[in-house]
Amino acid sequence: MVIKCWGSRGSIPVSGKKYQKYGGDTTCLEIRPKSGEIVIVDAGTGIRRLGNLAVREGLNSFDFIFTHAHWDHVMGFPFFKPIFSEHAEFRMHKCPFHSKFVETILSRVMSPPNFPVRFRDLRAKILYEDACPAEFRIGSMEVIPIALSHPNNGSGYKFVEDGKTFVFLTDNELGFTHRGGLSAQAYEEFVSGADLLFHDAEYTLEEYAYTVEWGHSTYVDALSLALAGGVKRFGMFHLNQDRFDPQVDDMVDDCRKRIAHAGQELDCFAVGADMVFEL
Repeated sequence: MVIKCWGSRGSIPVSGKKYQKYGGDTTCLEIRPKSGEIVIVDAGTGIRRLGNLAVREGLNSFDFIFTHAHWDHVMGFPFFKPIFSEHAEFRMHKCPFHSKFVETILSRVMSPPNFPVRFRDLRAKILYEDACPAEFRIGSMEVIPIALSHPNNGSGYKFVEDGKTFVFLTDNELGFTHRGGLSAQAYEEFVSGADLLFHDAEYTLEEYAYTVEWGHSTYVDALSLALAGGVKRFGMFHLNQDRFDPQVDDMVDDCRKRIAHAGQELDCFAVGADMVFEL
């Protein structure tokens, strides 16, 4: 599978010279399994650029997966140009949410007075895949959801193809268990042996003293999870909107020092827009 990040910023999009290395768009991932599907995870502002690419390349078939409904993960959907094409087809995967969850969040984003075009007036063909209690498949790729520890709930995912595993746990607070969330041990078991892990790394230890229960992790806790789970590559995700590129680099440097001090091996980095990973 090939994974491309179109946006990794948290809470709100940002721009400017100090955000050029990691980008300022909010959450959107593109995953392409070997069977050829275009799988989109979340519709943050990064999806706008993906949509522009899809139009240029004549791509019309998409599978959508959502982690949750907070604004920074859905606000880009109305600006994804293929939704206005009668030739485009969307498969919205409702798993593991309830039957009307996806329809509700998308229609709310585009309902008056939030947006001038109503969701019901979109020209694309939109299909809703049945919800399921556990895992499901998209082409040659297996998808396994897990509950996130986050206000208003959400779902993280494990993507498996040809024995390779990518785990995506954004908006997941390891230092506090929200209602519906799981223990740190449960997340450790979920990421165990993963080839690639993206995990929420919103806060520093100092910041977290004032942000407990806000639904996000420190980069130190995320690193500890990656080390305990024996993952091969760890990418810090959901980068704080106020953290400039040099400060993100400082987080990466600190993680690498901690890894060395622990006498372990782990490829650690911060996930930025336009980064591509192949498993």
